[in-house]
Amino acid sequence: MPVSLILGGARSGKSDFAERLAGSACARPIYLATARPGDAEMAERIARHKQRRGPAWQLVEEELEIAPLIAATKAGEAVLIDCLTLWLANLMAAERDTAAASDKLVSALDDARGEVVVVSNEVGCGIVPDNALARRFRDEAGVLNQRVAEAAGRVVLMAAGLPLVLKGDGS
Repeated sequence: MPVSLILGGARSGKSDFAERLAGSACARPIYLATARPGDAEMAERIARHKQRRGPAWQLVEEELEIAPLIAATKAGEAVLIDCLTLWLANLMAAERDTAAASDKLVSALDDARGEVVVVSNEVGCGIVPDNALARRFRDEAGVLNQRVAEAAGRVVLMAAGLPLVLKGDGS
């Protein structure tokens, strides 16, 4: 089954687009959330996302070990991962081996039998960060996005709510 990567900046429309894509693939899509509700503002964002999706979605919250959940996706199922950049930040905060985790992710994407829609931020278009940790994050996110894009059959860049198809079919 196809893997789709939906990229974009903050408020670009990537989550809405990804939800429509996964929601059209099956009746009860799985939403694999990687966000941590670390403060009140983030908890509110998460609550808005849950409310927008509605009851048809199955929610799985996993901050670190997402590859086994992706690999277990069966034919006829759809899983939406939102988002890879939060997952990468979680890995870095937990001092995990990000390269090994990325290898497992790409392998799981290759093995998935259901529809997989991956959301990620395109963070390399802005200014060069002023500290080493932020530069490392930006660089690792760029490499991760490239690896997932290579594994994906469809890659869509979102800007101002509009999809720009970079690879494959845009529907």
